[in-house]
Amino acid sequence: MRKYLTLSFISLSLCCAFLVAGCASKPTDEEMNQLSNLKSEVSSLEKQISEKQRSKSDLEKQIADQNSKLQQCQSDQEAVKKGLGK
Repeated sequence: MRKYLTLSFISLSLCCAFLVAGCASKPTDEEMNQLSNLKSEVSSLEKQISEKQRSKSDLEKQIADQNSKLQQCQSDQEAVKKGLGK
């Protein structure tokens, strides 16, 4: 009986050792290349995002300038209407 328990324990230990060894493998060259490609793609996308944000802020500034000019034109128009009404 004792021999059976010892043999079972050794078998179980070997199985666990193989499972642990299988989980701790190093990444392959292909996986490292994929990771490198993904990192460069992320970098490229981040650059595109910053460019688009800059473009967006420029457009928002242009809109604000145009709205300011429009408001000035409307106030000038109101002043002319008041002047003609007298």
